[in-house]
Amino acid sequence: MFLVDTSYMHSPFTICANLVKRGMFDPFMMLNVLEIRTLLSDCPRVLDVGCGLASPLQYLGLEGSVGIDGYEPAIATARKAATHSEFVIGDIRQLPTVFQKKQFDACIALDVIEHLPKEDGFQLIRSMESVAKKRIIFLTPNGFLPQRHQERDDLQEHLSGWEATEMQQLGFSVIGMLGPKSLRGEFHVLKRQPRAFWALYSLFKQLTFTRRHPQSAAAILCYKDL
Repeated sequence: MFLVDTSYMHSPFTICANLVKRGMFDPFMMLNVLEIRTLLSDCPRVLDVGCGLASPLQYLGLEGSVGIDGYEPAIATARKAATHSEFVIGDIRQLPTVFQKKQFDACIALDVIEHLPKEDGFQLIRSMESVAKKRIIFLTPNGFLPQRHQERDDLQEHLSGWEATEMQQLGFSVIGMLGPKSLRGEFHVLKRQPRAFWALYSLFKQLTFTRRHPQSAAAILCYKDL
């Protein structure tokens, strides 16, 4: 997509090898990380919004990444794992109060916006546009996906849904992810048995159809050039 120098990131081969080395054999994780790598190919300075404790950005080898999250235990775990170069605890909806205008090449929020009420989600988009120079990126379920807390105060509950057509109307380009929407439930777990078969089927559909037809995909990777 972007024919530029990507020497500040790991190669696709290195990324996949590192994922396998860490016991992550999920091909969908590999596809997610490689798609994100492409979208950040001209963005060495990245803000990871709602970075959590195990952001996929850690596999890219970025040296200029900053993670911000409002959940202190997640930041503490991420700091120990050195997932980013810097860490900030703060309100992700108010990024301009923490960072300078256009401070980053890109702002990315992976599985974050759906945890906010709708109006706060729109505020998050505006907030990210303020501190990014080139691009903002979201990964989110396609439409509302019910999800509960795993811990009492872990911010994991889903409060809003964002559909592919809606994001396109907001000026985003959209890529379908995780195969067909009909196959996945809470936490994107495959609903049908045997799961090994449906995982292969889902991967086949991802590679041949849903990537280019995001309206039918389980998740959407949305990006807007500024």
